[in-house]
Amino acid sequence: MSAATIAAGAAAGAVACIASAWRTWTVSEPFPVAVSAHPEAAAPVRATRRHRKRRAAARSDEVPQFLDLLAAGSTAGLSAEVSFRRAAGCLRGPLGADLDDVMRSVDLGVPWREAIDEFVERAGDLDLSRMAAVLARTESLGVSLRDATRELAMTVREARRASTLERARTAPVRMLFPLVFLILPAFLLLTVVPVLITTVRSID
Repeated sequence: MSAATIAAGAAAGAVACIASAWRTWTVSEPFPVAVSAHPEAAAPVRATRRHRKRRAAARSDEVPQFLDLLAAGSTAGLSAEVSFRRAAGCLRGPLGADLDDVMRSVDLGVPWREAIDEFVERAGDLDLSRMAAVLARTESLGVSLRDATRELAMTVREARRASTLERARTAPVRMLFPLVFLILPAFLLLTVVPVLITTVRSID
């Protein structure tokens, strides 16, 4: 067996072990958890959790568009409730589906502000909480819904832009682990180890 073959096998094994450790290290659990005796029983729970996170992220992404639609409805002379209903009907993602459920509750007799507050409390989204506060303020103080929602939409977009830039700045730091523990060891195994093996054999 040649030195290159031995080095390649060693590199593959090292990369596989380190990759397995990397996957374990990047699990989203904040603290170590006990491993179930039946791993297949925990798989649906993890899948459901991932689905909920993806849905919450998709719902949050629709908030600025929904605020713009609210502002457009108010500009057209619609009331806050009608603007809310029309804006919800224009969305096609998770937020639109959730707001359709809210409107169905309103149609069944639940006050629309109460239905919105209950939905916002369940969702636990900061931007949706701000939207509910804007709606309450426009009703109680007579503030223009158009101006308030446009201002909130701009604020939400600026905050998300700043968050995206912050994640981009931390990307090089996150790349250090795979670079040092995955790429560099494989590079050394493929370049240095064959030379060492050849040198030892020549000395022998």
